[in-house]
Amino acid sequence: MLKRIPTQQVRLGMFLQSMEGSWLSHPFWKTKFVLREQSEVDALRKSGVVAVWIDDEKGLDVEGADTLSMPSMPDLPPQEPQPAPAPAPAADPSPAPVAPAPGARASLHDEMGRAAQIVGRSRAAVINLFGEARLGKAIDAEQCLPLVEEVANSVSRNPSALISLARLKTKDDYTYMHSVAVCALMVSLARQLGFGEAQMREAGLAGLLHDVGKMAMPIDVLNKPGQLTDDEFAVMRSHPVRGYEMLMEGEAVPAAALDVCLHHHEKMDGSGYPKKLKGEEISLLSRMGAVCDVYDAITSTRPYKNAWDPAGSIQRMAQWTGHFDPAVFQAFVKSVGIYPVGTLVKLHSGRLAVVIEQSPVRLTAPLVRVFFSTKSQLPIPTELVNLDLPTATDRIVSRENPADWGFKHLDDLWMKAPGQA
Repeated sequence: MLKRIPTQQVRLGMFLQSMEGSWLSHPFWKTKFVLREQSEVDALRKSGVVAVWIDDEKGLDVEGADTLSMPSMPDLPPQEPQPAPAPAPAADPSPAPVAPAPGARASLHDEMGRAAQIVGRSRAAVINLFGEARLGKAIDAEQCLPLVEEVANSVSRNPSALISLARLKTKDDYTYMHSVAVCALMVSLARQLGFGEAQMREAGLAGLLHDVGKMAMPIDVLNKPGQLTDDEFAVMRSHPVRGYEMLMEGEAVPAAALDVCLHHHEKMDGSGYPKKLKGEEISLLSRMGAVCDVYDAITSTRPYKNAWDPAGSIQRMAQWTGHFDPAVFQAFVKSVGIYPVGTLVKLHSGRLAVVIEQSPVRLTAPLVRVFFSTKSQLPIPTELVNLDLPTATDRIVSRENPADWGFKHLDDLWMKAPGQA
């Protein structure tokens, strides 16, 4: 039986079904769970949430409380989303990998399986969300919460896993997976900047919805394989305003998401659009959105261009004077690494390697997998090398362009399990 009770009456062991009010004021990412820690009870009582709904069939009841009850509804399986322009992926029949305790750090390999399933579900959910937006249906921001929660939980365990997988989008699903990737990048950047959980939640939602205005763009212009004409580019430049208008018609869309949607193409020197805002006139979240949006765009394969490698993209972005907030950009580099996962590097020993995982201490000393000798110009047995160990005798001397070496399958190397050849 579902019961509505005042927040001050919650106690350990209750199953929390939902909380009243905007989810942005809630103290948790999750919304349906058993209260097992006193810290959770204390956070809920201090949150300002006036009342909650509990399920006394899944947890403890409150005796003598003034409650309003209604029959408990069974948990229904999620409906298959109706795909819009592209088909949704087939459901993965394998069981979801067990996630560690909240806040626990996971290795890239351990998180990869969970992240892959989140990417698949996210793609289907965003295709459905954007498809409905294209048909004129108003967006309910609260319905995006489970997706933001899953992405954020994965980023908290290991940001490189989901961010790296989301980068591997195809030309056909770029628009949808770009939103998922920017959501993850925004959460990761917000964590780096020291945001609280509610602020990180806002940042993730803003990233997820920042490009919804592209659903108002003509399909032939949006997916054009060649360079846009001046008229077509003018049409595309209208997508922030169109997205802002679409979100204004939605429900529970926070001001932060509206702001990032409208201003993620503004530049620090005032040369951006649509308002030509300059410097501090651009909100912090929109300055963050500008960096995350560009990074994912240039590291992704588009209908009209091939992807740039991650480290090369960081290097190029650093040279764009007047585009990004320097402090935000530096925090972004720390969040993804100087040599992001998948980067091809040359070691002092003359070996080539692909970056597998970031060092938690030194940005210049990641875990790498060596696979090629520049001295013999031949492949060598793959080997994991942790450059951050005190005993490490090798170091990175340069970033390499995979195209210069003719390497087309680097992703296969960084996605392998540690024990695989």
